[in-house]
Amino acid sequence: MECYLCKRNINEIDYRETATLKRFISGLGKIRKRTKSGLCATHQRSVAKNVKRARHLGLLSATSK
Repeated sequence: MECYLCKRNINEIDYRETATLKRFISGLGKIRKRTKSGLCATHQRSVAKNVKRARHLGLLSATSK
């Protein structure tokens, strides 16, 4: 399975891109596992870090919706 972000040639993902980050969050608000999200290890770490940062700043909800 090829990485979603590598396939689209996205090198960096920003914490302000909430629409893209929501793709990697489950219905309960948890960060999806690498096997479920289809990301490579580098992008999975980056997405996790940016989701946490967006939650801290209030851009993403810590719970569902």
